[in-house]
Amino acid sequence: MSDMSFKQAKELVEKIELSELTLKKTVQNIEKSTKNFDETLKKQDYVLKQLPIVDKKLNTLKLLIVLHIGFIAGVLAGVFLFK
Repeated sequence: MSDMSFKQAKELVEKIELSELTLKKTVQNIEKSTKNFDETLKKQDYVLKQLPIVDKKLNTLKLLIVLHIGFIAGVLAGVFLFK
């Protein structure tokens, strides 16, 4: 009977050790995921801060393109009308 309880105790210790290793690995994975999530939030915050700046630059670029097209159209119209 004491032999049987020793085997059971040994199995129980092995299960506890396996559970401990599993918990350590899980905690490491959670910490790594938390770091990645924090890094992603920082990048998202950066992107959100850059959106208005990029919008302003894009609008300025569109205005410059329209002005250049108008200038080219004016030059072409001048060349053909006053030839």
